[in-house]
Amino acid sequence: MHKSAISPLPVFFDRYINLVDEMELLDALQKYSPDKLFVKTYQLIRLGDKAYAPEKWTVKDILQHCIDTERIMTYRALRFARNDATSLPGFEEDMFASHAKANRRSVPELLEEWGQLRSATISMFQSFDEEMLMRRGTTFKGDISVLALGFVITGHPIHHCNIIQERYLPLLG
Repeated sequence: MHKSAISPLPVFFDRYINLVDEMELLDALQKYSPDKLFVKTYQLIRLGDKAYAPEKWTVKDILQHCIDTERIMTYRALRFARNDATSLPGFEEDMFASHAKANRRSVPELLEEWGQLRSATISMFQSFDEEMLMRRGTTFKGDISVLALGFVITGHPIHHCNIIQERYLPLLG
């Protein structure tokens, strides 16, 4: 299903969905996969443990955050696709980041894990039919469809890729 089938566009999550081109979800998940968004791995390796300001995440923290977020969003999508009406809570991203210990991992290791996760995410969404994709559930920010969650999974890393380009890459000089 195409992004344009999302109706209504969920408030808060629209910021990520709007970063994705108008296309089929499975095509978007592949087009914006980690290996395609972060092709200049050598730059990420050089930035690894650097932050652009005090109290800001490192590139490794950002990569781990994207992995964690994709796992949480796919869990939500699975629950809603299976018609689970349980309201699902949010998560405290800064707490997750502070306990993930991303600085103990390498950039290639994080990207490899994320690539494997994205493959599993694509497989899960391939298994959903149109009825499942249109099912809705409730998160801490309101109602959202499974289809919209798929585009959040796609757009969220684009947001962070943009931040890395704007705020982190200038640290390399």
